[in-house]
This record gives sequence, structure tokens and C-alpha cells, in this order.
Amino acid sequence: MQTATTGKKTESVAIPEPGGLAALPPFDFQPRTRVIFGAGSLASLGSVVQDLGGRRVLLVTDPGLKQIGVSEAAAEVLRAAGIAVHVFDQVPQNPTTADVDRCTEFARPWKADLLVGLGGGSSLDCAKGANFLLTNGGRMHDYRGTGKATKPMLPMIAVPTTSGTGSEAQSYAVIADAETHMKMACGDPKATCRVAILDPELTVTMPEFVTAATGIDAMTHALESYVTTRRNPISQMYARQAWELLSGAFPAVLNQPGSIEARGRMQLGAFLAGMAIETSMLGAAHAAANPLTAQFGTVHGVAVGLLMPPVIRWNASAVPDLYRDLARTAGWVKVAGDSRSDAEVLADGFTELRQRSRLPGTLTEVNGSRPDNAVIEKLAADAVNQWTGTFNPRRMDRTAFVRLSREIL
Repeated sequence: MQTATTGKKTESVAIPEPGGLAALPPFDFQPRTRVIFGAGSLASLGSVVQDLGGRRVLLVTDPGLKQIGVSEAAAEVLRAAGIAVHVFDQVPQNPTTADVDRCTEFARPWKADLLVGLGGGSSLDCAKGANFLLTNGGRMHDYRGTGKATKPMLPMIAVPTTSGTGSEAQSYAVIADAETHMKMACGDPKATCRVAILDPELTVTMPEFVTAATGIDAMTHALESYVTTRRNPISQMYARQAWELLSGAFPAVLNQPGSIEARGRMQLGAFLAGMAIETSMLGAAHAAANPLTAQFGTVHGVAVGLLMPPVIRWNASAVPDLYRDLARTAGWVKVAGDSRSDAEVLADGFTELRQRSRLPGTLTEVNGSRPDNAVIEKLAADAVNQWTGTFNPRRMDRTAFVRLSREIL
């Protein structure tokens, strides 16, 4: 027992005696991305490019941002700084290897010295994919996994206009195979964005569905990265802060889509969740979601939103204390007489957020019909082969993935 003095009053404070401390896991944390956050920060894009020595920029974006003038606004900021810019604005949702090839062929004659990815995770990942091919050659399949690029890559700046994937914080490009539609994670430290410009004003134009789906996606990143087998004090710091920001701001951004404060919290939360992924990876919800997208074309945020509650319940016996931390971080606590576990409180709270967003609540609703047993078995077989599932805190096999798929029917 020791004493602590607070003003004029001296109080006794119980300090635990030294005892057995749990060993901290080893990890290798190498932050590589400068972050510029704030409303109106898109205006800094020209000076940031100049700081990196860029003179010929490839701007990678999507048709929607072209239509509402956002891509042209970014291009004008660059031109005003005396920087030449070439715009590829044909990135679709869930880009495939064929889309990366088209972007690369468009860009090759331009001989860019810097890339800017403007948009959601699709645009950022397509830009990263083109960076691999422009600098190292070959095709995207050559870079599946980690560290396959042998030559230097071009510096890249990310300007996200959604609050979801956290791609701006990661060294991976997630690209679907054009034939199988299964997603490939292609990562290399050299692919990490040098700078991320987080301007919440750019996210206000998101349609309601996109706001909901990307927000749900970001929250699953925080929830999964907090409990993976690769979790460590750094990843959990990012994931917990991301979860606090996202779970608090999500209802607000649904009710007040024009709120810059809520949009800023969502955007920063998505970035921090991306940092957590980079440090600790993901789990079973993402492993099972990718086959849904390949099989049915399910929007990624919808897929992981369906899967997250049953995954929490599956993992409850492996990480009960961690799920209690997350439930309390969100302010979700049991009242007297509530017999639910902390994991159930967390799963139920997440389900309520998904319901508020009016996203689909079952796979049958998404697909338009109830998938048969053969489809369920195929989904499970594909999920087992997803890398992210290997980091789940409770082991997942084919039988477990079948059970998971049946729970969301």
C-alpha cells in the first residue's frame, strides 16, 4: 500500500505487487505513411506531390467521382501547382486483374513519376496494382502474397473518398482474379502509400448505401484486427481507437450525413483500422466474405456485415476478455438481469448498427433466393483457402465455415 497526495488530502492507493506478467508477443511495426487530416485538406495535394518530387502524376479514380467533379477538382489542384496530370477514371467496384491491366496500359506511355489514388478502396487498390506492373512488370498473380516486388516502386498518395477499406494505410492491393473473381492480396512494403490525405469533406457526397456499407466494413476491420492471433499492443491500440471512433460516429453519420464532424471521425477511424490490419491482419468474417462476393457479387461491406455477428459468437470462447473490452469501448454494457455474455452484447450491438443502416440482414435477402447445400459447401471450401482465416483466434475448418454460412441464411 502506498500513499498519494491530491491537494491537501492524502489517500491510500492500492498498487499491485509485482507478479507474473504475460509475455508480450513479438512484432515488427514499420509505419510508412504520413497522414494529413482535416476538412479542406485536398488543397494540400499539390504541395505534397512537390515535396515528393513528382512532376508527372497518374491520377486513378472512378466514373462516379468524375461525374460529380471530384476528380477534376483534384486534377485542378495539381495543375495549379505546375504538375502535369493524366487521369484514369474507369475503376469499377471490386477491380479485377483485367482492370489493373487496363489502367497499366493507359498509364504506360505517360511515364508517370508519382501516382495518386482518389476514391474508395477500389481506386486505391487499382492504383497500387498498376504500380506493381508499371515498375516490376509481369501480371498481378506474380505478386500474390507478400514481398514479391524486386524493384523500386513509384511513390503514391492516397486520397480516400469513403470511410471503409483503410487501403490508404496498408501495403496490400486486394485485386480479384478476372476469371475466378476470388480476391488476391498482393502486398509489398514498397507499395505502401507515402501520404494519406484524409479530407472528410470528400466523403459527404457518398450515397447512403455507400456510407452504410463502407462504415460497416471499417467496423469489421477494427473488430477482427483487435482479436487475431497476430494481435499485439500496437495493433490493438489502433483497433480500439478505431472502434471507439467508428461505433460512436456511425449512427450520427446515418442521421446527419452532412456532419463534417461525424464524417471526420468515420474517415479517421477507417484509417486507424487499416493501420491495425497492416499490423495484425483479419479473421474469419473476411475469409468467408470473399467467396460471397465471388459467388453472388455481394458488396463487400454487406458480406462482412452479415458474417461479423456469428463470427463474434464463434470466437467468444477464445477471446472473451477482448470482446468485453470492445463492448465497453462502444459503451454497450449489460443492465441488471441481463444474462448475455459480453460477446453476445457485442454481436447484438453490431447487429443493431447494421439494422440502422438498412443493409440486408440475410444471405437469402442478398441473393434473392435461399442458396442450396451445394452452394453452401462451395462457399465453405473457398473460405478455407482464404489467407485471412488463418489468423482467426479460434480455428476455422470447412465444417465451421459451413455452419457460419448457414447462420446467415
